[in-house]
Amino acid sequence: MLKKEFLQTGMAGYSFVNYTIDQTISIMNRVGISNLSVKDFHLPLNSSRQTIDEVLSMFSNGGIHVYTVGVIYMKTEGEVDRAFEYAKRVGVNMIVGVPGYDLLSYTEKKVKEYNIRIAIHNHGPEDKLYPGPKDVYDRISKMDSRVGLCLDIGHALRAGAKPEKAVTDYASRIFDLHIKDVTAAKADAKAIEVGRGAIDFPALIAALRKIQYKGLCSIEFEKDMKDALPGIAESAGYLRGVMS
Repeated sequence: MLKKEFLQTGMAGYSFVNYTIDQTISIMNRVGISNLSVKDFHLPLNSSRQTIDEVLSMFSNGGIHVYTVGVIYMKTEGEVDRAFEYAKRVGVNMIVGVPGYDLLSYTEKKVKEYNIRIAIHNHGPEDKLYPGPKDVYDRISKMDSRVGLCLDIGHALRAGAKPEKAVTDYASRIFDLHIKDVTAAKADAKAIEVGRGAIDFPALIAALRKIQYKGLCSIEFEKDMKDALPGIAESAGYLRGVMS
């Protein structure tokens, strides 16, 4: 009998921007990953109840569990409202999102109203709002405990933050992980298969075990996005190897 992994894997929906829902399900089944953060190109924010039910049924019938939605960008209060109502209708308890600085207090209000967590995503040096995890944490550390981070480890390294240190420094606020590798700890580093790049995955997994991380480790594959299966399979295999 196989021992259950302490850390659970998932997929970030952006990995499948060039694929249909059926193709996404097929790829995930082939690599043995069953948890998905769904993106709006597969399930639009303005979807009807019927569309939501149909899409969720497609994933469920294919053995895929939609555990969160996003990344969702929010530039107005109306867009915050729409994101939380969308998450409620989809039936998830977390949004991976990017609200502007001026919307953080309003977002916290919605977190309390809906009892849905927000995991704010860092997007690297090009991101004027949240380049690294500290840029998120410093703005939310005194907010409701349901306001946290989606730590994108590749973008974090490009922004000068070691992912394993971010995990321990911001442990209580890390709700989700986007797992990728990059060619170097530099701003202009490129995406590469997990295990081939500059991220210290043994140190990262050790840090996650130390903090008893309960969220998902979701691979976001951004290299060969029109021929993603080989890279996703290699990344998943390497990640599972380090986890075990």
